[in-house]
Amino acid sequence: MRAEQRYPPTGELLDIGGTVVHAHVEGAGPAVILIHGASGNARDFTFDLVGRLRDRYRVIAFDRPGLGHTGRLPGWAESPAGQAALLEAAAAALGVERAVIVGHSYGAAVALAWALDLPARAAAVVSLAGAAHPWEGDLGLWYRVTASRLGGATVVPLVAAFAPQSLAERSVAAIFAPQPVPAGYVEHVGIDLTLRPETLRANAGQVTALKPHVRAMAARYPGLGIPIEILHGTADAIVPLETHSRPLARLAPNARLTVLPGVGHMPHHADPEAAVGAIDRAAGRAGLR
Repeated sequence: MRAEQRYPPTGELLDIGGTVVHAHVEGAGPAVILIHGASGNARDFTFDLVGRLRDRYRVIAFDRPGLGHTGRLPGWAESPAGQAALLEAAAAALGVERAVIVGHSYGAAVALAWALDLPARAAAVVSLAGAAHPWEGDLGLWYRVTASRLGGATVVPLVAAFAPQSLAERSVAAIFAPQPVPAGYVEHVGIDLTLRPETLRANAGQVTALKPHVRAMAARYPGLGIPIEILHGTADAIVPLETHSRPLARLAPNARLTVLPGVGHMPHHADPEAAVGAIDRAAGRAGLR
């Protein structure tokens, strides 16, 4: 059975200029938009966070382009800015005027691009362990190979066809470390969606191209006038606090950083109350509550 059949869309499929965008929508109230990180999909948020917000917000969790059930954009448009433009158009199609934009990891780069390019539509930003600045070095052999044309044509199909479930589970465990993976998360999130060849290629291309985009965005952060809440753990070895969130907090004039001691790369799972608190503060500072 195909991954799409095992893990079907949980929300609406919107046609946005010829690109299908998957939007999971629950609740009523001020709009909160959730944008997931690399290799993920909206199910990362429907596992727990959506349920904590839907009693007082209209929560919209999008699949980003090329991941989950959202189609790919042309290669030149899969930058954070291009993804933000697509998701903003999808939000407009859902009747959203202003929203708190919440991004995790890579999704935070999309949220920040949204705020930079469409400030009238972004009431506030919440960055959860967000990728916001360029980093030293490269991303390692996996991304170099899978983002290349040859690797995408040869290595990616082999990984998609033969990678054991245990390897995928170890990868998830590394993302959550040092916290454990919550019971039921692996089955809920649908790892098979991530292991599709087209999804592996899309993810690798986006991640390897990210650094110059965030470098250009960082020069614009001092002009961000909207409220920004930043949540980041000290034990995040994937998107380090000192590389990304502390510089963002210094540059963006209305940014507030909350540091979570001992928390890794998944703060909205490790400390969901802190994540909800950051969203509530952002909504309040933006005048949405």
